[in-house]
Order: sequence, then structure tokens, then C-alpha cells
Amino acid sequence: MTSLSQDERTRLEAAVFRRLVAHLAARTDVQNIDLMNLAGFCRNCLSNWYLDAANEAGLPLSKGESREVVYGMPYDTWKSLHQREASPEQKAAFELAKPDH
Repeated sequence: MTSLSQDERTRLEAAVFRRLVAHLAARTDVQNIDLMNLAGFCRNCLSNWYLDAANEAGLPLSKGESREVVYGMPYDTWKSLHQREASPEQKAAFELAKPDH
């Protein structure tokens, strides 16, 4: 990766982030608990990391605004449209695998 400038790397990373967010937006059937159980992160984690980056850069951004970046709509709207109650199996798997963040 040494052949890429910092600007080129940043542009590529931004494009990858946008593609990941678009992919997750298209896969509303994949619940956050599924992501947490399988990958150790979810949409909320991404929005929290986005908020952390904004705070580190001294940029004014709220938790709600960072979630809207990731969810493509207000979080409560996304939840009412797409979030289902987690099954007992999903909850048990989460308790075994939940990450520390």
C-alpha cells in the first residue's frame, strides 16, 4: 500500500465505507444481533465509530445524526420498519459472543 498517497487511501476507504453502508441498507433482513453474533459489530457500532471519528476531528455531530448516516433514515424509523424481536437462540448466542465495545 505504500504506492498510494494518504489522500488516495482516504478516498478509497471512504468509498468502501459508503459501499458497506449501502450494502447494509439493502440487507434489512440481516438484523443487528445477527451481525453482532457473527462479526462482532453491527450498524450501531458503525454509527458509534463514525461519531467517535467526528468527535476526534472536532466536528459537531450527534448520535442521532451518526445513526442516520449509517441507517439512511432516523434510527427509530429504521427500527419500526425493519427490526424484529430477537429469538431466544439469537439472544443466547449474543450472550456467549458479545464483544467488549
